[in-house]
Amino acid sequence: MVNRKTAKWIRKAHRYLGIFLGIQFLMWTISGMYFSWTDIDEIHGDHFKKEIPEQTAFSGLVGSSQLNIQEPIKSLELLEIADAPYYWINETVLYNALTGTKKDELTEQEAIKVSERYMLADLEFDQIRRIESVGDHHEYRGRPLPAYEISYKTDENLKAYVAIENGAFQTVRHRDWRWFDFLWMTHTMDYQGRDNFNTIVLRAFSLLGLITVLSGFILWYISSPTLRKLIKNNRK
Repeated sequence: MVNRKTAKWIRKAHRYLGIFLGIQFLMWTISGMYFSWTDIDEIHGDHFKKEIPEQTAFSGLVGSSQLNIQEPIKSLELLEIADAPYYWINETVLYNALTGTKKDELTEQEAIKVSERYMLADLEFDQIRRIESVGDHHEYRGRPLPAYEISYKTDENLKAYVAIENGAFQTVRHRDWRWFDFLWMTHTMDYQGRDNFNTIVLRAFSLLGLITVLSGFILWYISSPTLRKLIKNNRK
């Protein structure tokens, strides 16, 4: 068994480590419980969206050679914006696939039509606003800008986002997603992008957590009356 001075030092280190790490341990536990009891599809907002968005069939589309575009075409995608077909070329420019005219950006009414194609019909529209930039912690971070933020009259503070450049429906955000995002941040300890598991902070707390657990086992070992009795009997 260790001497009294060493035991006192281990006990003090365990106590202070427990105080220092306790809040983070609590957040890891709370966030882990929340993740295990929630439906990830609901967190994504799938229950606010149509299972299969209506797809319109188009005919009479112009060929790429009829478009007034100078640079070679590397990629071409047919998009539907407000019931009209558009070519999204080289992921930079939009052309009306019926008239061949270039489209600069989406209007508010067109963005609302795009959201209606994806969102449930019984949702009540509230307001729309244009966003040019977002912060590192904004719920729309990491997605194309500028964009339209479309709000609905719900208790969940539901919002849908549509990219202005090409009219692509981006994502849905609501109250439960925001709780999930916050708890995920505390769980990964990545306070910027949320998804980096290699941060110095997380590594440090994980190492200190391991030390705290090991010190607890050591304290149990050196202070257990049963172990002391066994060791004493073995020495006889």
